[in-house]
Amino acid sequence: MAGVRKLDGKIVIITGGASGIGAEAVRLFTDHGAKVVIVDLQEELGQNVAVSVGQDKATFYRCDITNETEVENAVKFTVEKYGKLDVMFSNAGVMEMLGSFLDLDLESFDRTMAVNVRGAAACIKHAAHAMVEKGTRGSIVCTTSVASEIGGSGPHAYTASKHALLGLVKSACGGLGKYGIRVNGVAPYGLATRMTSHDEETAKFVEGYCATTAILKDIVLKTRHVAEAALFLASDDSAYVSGQNLAVDGGFSVVKPMAM
Repeated sequence: MAGVRKLDGKIVIITGGASGIGAEAVRLFTDHGAKVVIVDLQEELGQNVAVSVGQDKATFYRCDITNETEVENAVKFTVEKYGKLDVMFSNAGVMEMLGSFLDLDLESFDRTMAVNVRGAAACIKHAAHAMVEKGTRGSIVCTTSVASEIGGSGPHAYTASKHALLGLVKSACGGLGKYGIRVNGVAPYGLATRMTSHDEETAKFVEGYCATTAILKDIVLKTRHVAEAALFLASDDSAYVSGQNLAVDGGFSVVKPMAM
């Protein structure tokens, strides 16, 4: 029904909320009545997003998710400010450049795992603590990727990290269900964001490449599409959905095109 605000009165943390999917989710979630704490390292961008949606609706909190204490403090800040936490959208992530597995940089691999897996684990852990302490039947959503389901669609460390993140989502679903907490993933296909595109020219190239290789034609995947899927998982519309990895990939992960 038009005009329904799906997150009215909900308190939300969005990591990686200063740009890309996260920033779009900030805009969408606040439109649906949520109060959002934007967690990111990109302070200027994060503050700008908060100002753009209204500082009565969004607040920026600088946090490195690879530091568990900082994650814990971000959650504490949110609960002290608003009294509770209803939704954790663990969206922050990094991706290395494509390259040969024979040249795999293990330092880069460790960094990718630290952000995409360990950072997400800290977010899930401390969000769940806050939810349990307040008796909140909360929702935790993690941005996974089409690369969490198949190999060959992304860089090696990124693919490994997203597979691990999906395992974490499933394990957390099993461990937190008894508290009424749902844990799900949202898995987008390739799209142009700050992580994949540093300028307008690169963004056009990424969108063009993804459109060419996509299964679903006549539409280009945008951050809004992913944010809308995350909104579904965050809201009570998905009240009995947990442990799932909602693909926003136009069928890419389930179709093997025939050779022509």
